[in-house]
Amino acid sequence: MAYGFGDVGTGLTATILGFYLFPFLTCAAGLPAFIAGSLLTVIKVWDAFNDPLIGWMSDHTRSHWGPRLPWMFGASLPLGISLASMWWIPEGNTTQLTAYYAVMAILLMTAYTGVNLPFAALSTELTPDTATRIRLNTARFTGSIVAGTLGLLIAFLVLPQGEEGYILMGKIAGAITFVTTLLCCWGLAPYAKKAQRPNDGRELPLRQLRRICTNPRFTKVLGLYLMLWFGLQLMQVVALIWLVQVLHVPARISTLLLLAFNLAALAGLQLWSFLSNRYGRLKSLGWGSGIWITSCILSMMLSPIQEYSPSTALIPIVGLIMLVGLGASTAYLIPWSLLSDTIDADPAHPAGLYTACMVFGQKLIIGLSMSVFGVLLSLTGYISTQNCDGALNFVQQPNTAQLAIKLCMGLIPAVFVTLGLVVIRGWPERHVHLKTISAG
Repeated sequence: MAYGFGDVGTGLTATILGFYLFPFLTCAAGLPAFIAGSLLTVIKVWDAFNDPLIGWMSDHTRSHWGPRLPWMFGASLPLGISLASMWWIPEGNTTQLTAYYAVMAILLMTAYTGVNLPFAALSTELTPDTATRIRLNTARFTGSIVAGTLGLLIAFLVLPQGEEGYILMGKIAGAITFVTTLLCCWGLAPYAKKAQRPNDGRELPLRQLRRICTNPRFTKVLGLYLMLWFGLQLMQVVALIWLVQVLHVPARISTLLLLAFNLAALAGLQLWSFLSNRYGRLKSLGWGSGIWITSCILSMMLSPIQEYSPSTALIPIVGLIMLVGLGASTAYLIPWSLLSDTIDADPAHPAGLYTACMVFGQKLIIGLSMSVFGVLLSLTGYISTQNCDGALNFVQQPNTAQLAIKLCMGLIPAVFVTLGLVVIRGWPERHVHLKTISAG
């Protein structure tokens, strides 16, 4: 339970940033789409570059409570405050607003890494047992998805207020993030003291980093993670826009429909955890990815609902969103379980640095994808709005922009999930963590 609390705050943060930051910047703040996309890139790129530093520093932190908890405790309050401040709209022109959100994004993601990266490293260090690690990661992402569901409910209730609703959402999310991170630290303290710690070797940081990045097991896991999360994050940032601007679902209902993804992903985590322990992680990944790819292709075939359509017209949309959630939940569970095997195989066990490299690669490619997404919408004529009476206002978009949105929701994620399955082929499922790699 304590480990599950650890991803509540960061999961809530990631959910509201992923689903609502782009609509907030282009609607409530009134920024052009290419600037909003660039700000998302700033968030991911800065978050990526501070990962290796914090990961290495966390590996070399010495305390009675282990190397991870001091970082989580110290970053909890800055994370809550900066998350709340991200949704405020100060007075100023476009340049001043852009500068404010860029600075706030840097502060927010530094605190986010200070909590999330040491926390993720603990899944390897708390136990050497693979089945228990799968359950720990299941608890972790269960907490994350429950928090994301809570975030969507909060958004559903407050975002009809427009600008004021965004500010209120930020305050509530910031408070929840701070409190749940402290609860995690308190609950894990007795176990973190006894957990496996990185070896106190004299290896130079650059040499250690080079060994990690050239470890063939790690490159396979990293490749899988990058492909799956590129698809997942792209779908997340485009989901609300797809529902409102392409399928013509009212914005208030669209926010509620997004809950279907989280509920299905929550069920999927329990399913894939059970199947992974019974049949193996790669088989579970294949089954889940097949569902995910199929639902991506189907998303491009849905027709817009008509103005006076009955509520039953939403059933295919809800069903498709649930299929996406069920299949995409493998992206949460499987790569992190495989990463623990890779860390075990390294005699130095630098879990913080391995975790940092994993997240570093993920955030770089996601940052690039967010920038490409913003530029793609701008080039295809996507129309931002200056007034916002909810999460996102409907605007009749040109056909080129609608096609770009459909591709980002369907074909592009399906291609990247397929590439992930290709990358991980040949992974030795059993006993990989018992075979060490050279420390030199």
